[in-house]
Amino acid sequence: MRNSEKIERAIITALEERGPEKTICPSEIARALWPEDWRSRMDQVRAVAAQLAEQGRLEVTQKGRPIDIATAVGPIRLRQRSSSNSSG
Repeated sequence: MRNSEKIERAIITALEERGPEKTICPSEIARALWPEDWRSRMDQVRAVAAQLAEQGRLEVTQKGRPIDIATAVGPIRLRQRSSSNSSG
């Protein structure tokens, strides 16, 4: 299994476990998959999150508001996309 597939599966599973309207930090995924080397994996996790957001499978937020991950600076959170917070 490629790293991107492993990351995608971990993100989706974590979001499902957390539940609707709850968020996760990308670092939670990196720490779970690579406890000893998580910091160096953050770019990979954010890249997979960006792909999932592009596909409409999750939403990226900052300070509780939806944002475009491509322009995000600083900490972000990930949450399930639902019909109530979907923009199309």
